[in-house]
Amino acid sequence: MNINGIIAEYNPFHNGHAYQLSQAKEAHNADYTIVVMSGNFTQRGDAAIVDKYTRTKMALQAGADLVLELPVLYATASAEYFAAGAVSLLDKLGIVTHLNFGSESGDIDAILRLAKTLSTESEQIQQSIQAFMKEGLSFPKAREKAYQKSSLLSEAELEFLNQPNHILGIEYCKALMSRNSSMQPTTITRIGGGYNDTTISSGMASARSIREALENRVKADTLSVELPDATLENTMPSEAYLLLKECIMKKHIVTRTDFSQALYYKLVAEEAQGYEKYLDVNKELSDRIRNTLSQFKDWDGFIESLKTKELTYTRISRCLLHILLNITKDQMALAVSMDHVPYARILGFRKNAAPLLTQIKEHSSIPMISKLADAEPLLDDFGKQLLALELFAGKIYRSAKLRNSICDEKYENEFSTPLIIL
Repeated sequence: MNINGIIAEYNPFHNGHAYQLSQAKEAHNADYTIVVMSGNFTQRGDAAIVDKYTRTKMALQAGADLVLELPVLYATASAEYFAAGAVSLLDKLGIVTHLNFGSESGDIDAILRLAKTLSTESEQIQQSIQAFMKEGLSFPKAREKAYQKSSLLSEAELEFLNQPNHILGIEYCKALMSRNSSMQPTTITRIGGGYNDTTISSGMASARSIREALENRVKADTLSVELPDATLENTMPSEAYLLLKECIMKKHIVTRTDFSQALYYKLVAEEAQGYEKYLDVNKELSDRIRNTLSQFKDWDGFIESLKTKELTYTRISRCLLHILLNITKDQMALAVSMDHVPYARILGFRKNAAPLLTQIKEHSSIPMISKLADAEPLLDDFGKQLLALELFAGKIYRSAKLRNSICDEKYENEFSTPLIIL
């Protein structure tokens, strides 16, 4: 049995994602595809534009067979931890044969060569990376600087390493190597808009360009007008667009600015002790936040006031999200010591994937959670901590979603939210 694994955010699901699903299935003659997907918050330090259950349905409609949630501790982390958590989850299922990801080049051999080099880096390189990170650089940027200083990689290799999907692809391969995993890494060349493209110019637009189009409408208070929208509609499979349209009409679109007041409260409440305990926050950034707090107006504006040459927008936003969601360095250190993800939480599946679920139950080294009410006896203390963090993040996200909504809706918690089954 050939089983594909894909790690994704689907924020939101678009034509490029559908292309990857179909191409990977065809390339490996896959019987099933398992997607490990970020929940309601994402790796760029942002809120998912629509909730995780809507995005799960989009993925299942487009050909995924099973969608599992990447715990928020990893979903909001830097590339290294994001990859380590997601790969560990797929690996522990015991049945995934191929790990597929998109890349700018489609050159798996080059990605593997760089992954091997980075996996065996010297203590001197590691110290150099840590030194650059203490200056406020993100891990990828610190690594680039360290290798530039060492001259161990050519300019062409450094340029290759700098591509957003290459960064993640290399981290996926590093994680596979460190686990001695039997999963075979494969890559498909991205088509259409690049990862960081911010304009919609074709039917293969980036998720970022779609999000920015929606965010601009939110700011202009024109979100629910002029629908259907051919510009957005052409970038997504029809089923996914209909789900997005429904969210737009109900004003269920969520952006990071929806959490501005919650973030401000948290920052003020902890101003005296500072924020160094939170993941990715060093003393310099903690002090800068405290000294700049009087300028706070909203999430985006505060990031602009904190930005420096060394501190990127994404790095700062990720740190602020960790503060908001109570994600600490100690939690990540514990997770690493416990070999990362300790359970597989199902968000949705296709009915015809029943044999896949049976195979997972027989071969998985971690419990599979389909019903939260039944989770506690299945989990160790670390698993309970990780799940509690997830439930807290879900409450924070849901409060913003319902506050925006124009519908008369009750507060529905994670325990009462059904799985997506198609």
